Amino acid sequence: MTLHTDIPEERLADLAGKALASRSFVTGAAIVLAVTAVALLSFLWTPYDITVLVIDDKQQAPSWAHWFGTDHFGRDIASMIMIGARNSIAVALVAVGIGMGIGVPLGCLAAARGGLLDEAVMRLNDLVFDFPALLSAIMITAIFGPGAVNAIIAIGIFNIPVFARVARAGALAIWPREFILAARAAGKGKTLITLEHILPNIATLLMVQGTIQFALGILAEAGLSYVGLGAQPPMPSWGRMLFEAQTRMASAPWMAIFPGTAIVVTVLGLNLLGDGISDLIDPKARRQR
Repeated sequence: MTLHTDIPEERLADLAGKALASRSFVTGAAIVLAVTAVALLSFLWTPYDITVLVIDDKQQAPSWAHWFGTDHFGRDIASMIMIGARNSIAVALVAVGIGMGIGVPLGCLAAARGGLLDEAVMRLNDLVFDFPALLSAIMITAIFGPGAVNAIIAIGIFNIPVFARVARAGALAIWPREFILAARAAGKGKTLITLEHILPNIATLLMVQGTIQFALGILAEAGLSYVGLGAQPPMPSWGRMLFEAQTRMASAPWMAIFPGTAIVVTVLGLNLLGDGISDLIDPKARRQR
């Protein structure tokens, strides 16, 4: 049986052309690729070694020697932002992976089985929603201590019900479709139908939601690091850089401006990319906006 999806193969070339013509998609993709490239570059090269403290150079304004200036320990802020980028991306990426890897199967299972199982999954989701990522991080930190791993777990747990709801809603809209009825008449079980038909048809929905949760993950990681629950020194974090800069706004405003700009630009890029993907999938939504 030919796989039925909402995006037939003959439309792929057309979608590629529309993607390149979409300002939101192109701008968002360019920003995301640039931030990712900076994060990858930091594994090979940074302007300065951030583990070396140069007190004589503390709180220097941006210059040719230090593009974004230095902090109160004389560390190069540009180098810290580069390394902080890979930390933020890694935390958000793994957290989204946890949420998607657990939430999507739960949502698809709830939609396929229905009844008491569906009700149990949804009530469990409601329970998890009552514990935001920050509160979950505080509880996890109280047991295991602060760190990037615990921040990943906290954000990942919060992402599970989000993807479960999206997957369940998308699957419920597809189960009554004619091609699903034909698959059931052909003797396919619910598990096989979910794998062959449901997941391909909700993949685009999950992709859009993934970009949204990725942006929220960047913000959550920055927030957790700001309150000391994220990555610990000497690993740089955009959120902790903002925390360290808050008492030095008058004497060294660049300590807050550049990491804050990095967060804003990254989140903006992810949101634009998500909007671009959504417009490509559902042109009606673009016209309504």
